[in-house]
Amino acid sequence: MPTQEKYLNPYTDFGFKKLFGTEANKELLIDFLNQLITEQGTITDLQFLSAEQLGRSQFERKAVFDIYCENEKGEKFIVEMQKAEQDYFKDRSVYYSTFPIQEQAMLGSWNYQLKAVYFVGILDFIFDENKDDEQVFHHEVKLIDTKTNKVFYDKLTFIYLEMPKFNKTENELKSRFDKWLYVLKSLPKFQQRPEILKEQIFNKLFHVAELAKLTPVEVRGYQESLKVYRDNINVVDTAKAQGIREGKAEGIIEGMEKGKIEGITQVAKSLLKMNVPLAQIIEATGLSENEINQILKQS
Repeated sequence: MPTQEKYLNPYTDFGFKKLFGTEANKELLIDFLNQLITEQGTITDLQFLSAEQLGRSQFERKAVFDIYCENEKGEKFIVEMQKAEQDYFKDRSVYYSTFPIQEQAMLGSWNYQLKAVYFVGILDFIFDENKDDEQVFHHEVKLIDTKTNKVFYDKLTFIYLEMPKFNKTENELKSRFDKWLYVLKSLPKFQQRPEILKEQIFNKLFHVAELAKLTPVEVRGYQESLKVYRDNINVVDTAKAQGIREGKAEGIIEGMEKGKIEGITQVAKSLLKMNVPLAQIIEATGLSENEINQILKQS
């Protein structure tokens, strides 16, 4: 009989947002980003921004980020946890980066000066073109001059972490960055906090992630999110087995995006049916009061 999990699965929408996407726990996200991105200096504070980005008109496609925030300098960070392999994920990340760029445009006189934008993809898959390279899992991409191999523009950065390639054992962890990746990859497998993860920041993480400390409302929200997560994995696995992915990349991208939105919406619907207070539904799903009211009207 399998051992019952003690900690949240960070690859679920609920688990990822609980750990990194709430005001109460934003110090976890700040510490993770400070270990991941060192060039911009130490982040001292983050402000969460709306995860739903609308197109410039009603006819343009919108985007829904996992986490979207800015630091005290006005630099923007999109952080995505991607469990299932997705064709054209790089294209998607470039498309996503256009939203924080365009929203910096000012009315009237403007010199086009931009704040830096970072896209961070935590991937539980390996890019097809990287499958033969088992060493490099941490990719940091900027615009470069191909003639000089020097960075041409340093305000747009794409960071991809191919988590299946990170195979360090507990005894091999050297830096706090190593420890963060170890936690993200192994958290649901732990029955207790490993001794090497003794820093205060990990004390906080394990406290927040412990399933026994969730409220009944959060437990229901997590269970719904876990079901959606498992269903999505089964859909992708079935698609691979049947060989239907070829030539349908755009449809898969749209389907995965739709699945993320529908998964969160389904959690909210379930909690509404149980007459859970609005404030608790907002906390459990990350949706706004207006978004939940829209769901209520459609039910």
